Amino acid sequence: MLSVLRQIVQEVNEAQDLNEVLRLIVQRVSTTMSVEACSVFLADYRHQQYILASSVGFLEGVDGKLCINFLEGLVGLVGMREEPINLEDAHNHPNYRYFPQTGEERYQAFLGVPIIHQRKLVGVLVVQQRQSRCFDEGEVAFLVTICAQLAGLIVHAQLAGTISDLPNNLIGSTLQGIQGAPGIAIGTAVVVLTCDLDTVQDKEVKQEDIAQEIELFEKAIALTRSDIQRIKASLDKKLLREEQNLFDAYLSILDSPSIKQDILTLIQEGHWAPWALRKIIKRQVHKFEAMEDPYLRERSADLLDLGRRVLGNLQSEHLPSLEYPKDTILVGDDVSASVLAEVPQGQLLGIVSAKGSANAHVAILARAIGIPAVMGVSGIPGHKLEGKKIVIDGYAGEVFTSPSSKMINEFYRLAQEEKKLHAGLDELRELPAQTQDGIHIPLCANAGLVADLRPAIQAGAQGIGLYRTEVPFMIRDRFPGEQEQYLVYRQLLESFAPKPVTIRTLDVGGDKVLPYFPVEEDNPYLGWRGIRVTLDHPEIFLVQLRALLRASAGLKNLRILFPMISCLTEVDEALRLLRQAHREVVEEGANASFPETGAMIEVPSAVYLANELAKRLDFLSVGSNDLTQYLLAVDRNNIHVANIYDSLHPAVLCALKNIVEAGHRHHKQISICGEMAGEPLAIVVLLGLGFDMLSMNAHSIPRVKWIIRSFTMERAKKVVETIMDMHYPKDIRTYLEQELEEAGLSGLFRATRESQQGLSGITQ
Repeated sequence: MLSVLRQIVQEVNEAQDLNEVLRLIVQRVSTTMSVEACSVFLADYRHQQYILASSVGFLEGVDGKLCINFLEGLVGLVGMREEPINLEDAHNHPNYRYFPQTGEERYQAFLGVPIIHQRKLVGVLVVQQRQSRCFDEGEVAFLVTICAQLAGLIVHAQLAGTISDLPNNLIGSTLQGIQGAPGIAIGTAVVVLTCDLDTVQDKEVKQEDIAQEIELFEKAIALTRSDIQRIKASLDKKLLREEQNLFDAYLSILDSPSIKQDILTLIQEGHWAPWALRKIIKRQVHKFEAMEDPYLRERSADLLDLGRRVLGNLQSEHLPSLEYPKDTILVGDDVSASVLAEVPQGQLLGIVSAKGSANAHVAILARAIGIPAVMGVSGIPGHKLEGKKIVIDGYAGEVFTSPSSKMINEFYRLAQEEKKLHAGLDELRELPAQTQDGIHIPLCANAGLVADLRPAIQAGAQGIGLYRTEVPFMIRDRFPGEQEQYLVYRQLLESFAPKPVTIRTLDVGGDKVLPYFPVEEDNPYLGWRGIRVTLDHPEIFLVQLRALLRASAGLKNLRILFPMISCLTEVDEALRLLRQAHREVVEEGANASFPETGAMIEVPSAVYLANELAKRLDFLSVGSNDLTQYLLAVDRNNIHVANIYDSLHPAVLCALKNIVEAGHRHHKQISICGEMAGEPLAIVVLLGLGFDMLSMNAHSIPRVKWIIRSFTMERAKKVVETIMDMHYPKDIRTYLEQELEEAGLSGLFRATRESQQGLSGITQ
């Protein structure tokens, strides 16, 4: 059976489309298992039925025409139970239904196996035989294995639109990714091709040719620098100067001795320049990709984009020029920020990238210029999408590759509603985030680059609730000096003064290694990271603290946040070093006030220490993403368990309640950052729990403000009392949906819900 399975897999991989795959499967399975009939049924969720897609042993002409209701017959039973059904005599089973068009009345034995992909039933595979008998365990296992192989192929074909000759265009066409930038776009796919570093092989360079090879490399670097400067200039009218600093990061990488010198060293040793480039770029990329922090991990995409551009210039093979229609949606394996910038102004409607996340360079720019983006989309059939009309939903992180006219009309309606909604939300910009009974809740923005500041200001943020300081450490080949850090922090603090700016101290270590400070651990999630690293290296920590204090001189809007606090000793030691740094800069003449200090609550131990932490510090800030992940023991980047991750899980809500009560017992401010702070359903819960400040992505601020202004604090508290007695996240979400509807927020919530549900089944 195993050798047969290998042969089937090989033949399937060589097939041209799914129709051929299905024909191969039914033929090979029927021959291998010595059965008279084999059939594949595909699920049509739009019409709640199965379609016979391919068969052997049935009457001719029935394929593509036989439709079976989801609740009908033995095929329907296999689908409902989602497990194999093995019958010695199918005719005697109460669910048996005879379909005369198949001619199956002569078959007695029946074995049906569900075809499931990531918990979704996509079809049923059936074998039948005249002889009345039960199929043995080996035969059942063989068919289960075939179905496991077939599931992914069916889904990919659905996305690529390569299933033909089936009625009603029944196969769905949804690509699932994650939100990169909010919004809806309907346009024409333009597939982006890039130079491939992975295909570069080494060639020996003779000693007398090394100097020429180095000269070619230096010229390629110079050309790439010119390309980036040209792209930066092309965005002059789209972005603020601070946002264009993203491209300065590219230029700084180009000039980084830790990269350039390593490449030159390999060339001097006799290696081919393109291969030396590939070797060093890939080595640096792997370091970034190994990091847990998604923001820092996405810097690997910047390095890859840079390496590809240098390779193109080095080999005199510039990226192919593309034609951009007026409704361009860029689609590619790794769409880069520099490619985005080459689309003529006004013609780019959206972005779809197989790699990357909301922290990718291109996603940051997409949010800045106001176009939707969907990142991390697996299985993009690029060659099939070129020139096709597609729809992207940046709210739900979905791409529809074969939209029907009805679906396009529905999304167009949704997009128009979105425009009206934004127009209404703009009117709230200058209004306070205040409940109907007069309780004010400050809304702040999360940031990691200066480019994040403009959207925050435009959205009416009342400060920065979380600023990550890792980037200045990542773009250098050494620890940044005090003055270098001072300049970054001063610009940040001045941009928002007198509004508060909460700056998190350096959060590296474990899997977030710096190129010049490597750390190798078996389990970085539970390793040497965050405050643990900086306390072990006071010579690094004190430099950062001094730079922060000096940058705050005369402004008085600095708040310092210590990451990954797990015990009181860490807080005591961090405060001791902060007091030391403050004493030093004041003695040197800096007019620096002692800042407010806080701890991030992101591990379970900190939840139980919240009372003591509140005694020692000025505020507590919940990192909802990590806290949820640690409490539920779920890596949300793992596709096998990511569906378990839910910040509205009862255990998470109990932890949040404990934190708020502990902080308020000592009259300290309790804030929350992370995705939960910007999730519409969670806002009423956070209000009712008593959070004093919310920090989120800038684009979420107007919607969150609308929700807050639509509730009273008294009503929010009653909502919390109700959900605290619920045991299942699904029930909690259903109840919160009803509360938003009753509060008159159907416009906001309908758009979010419809996009997440596939426009009420239209996309199924």
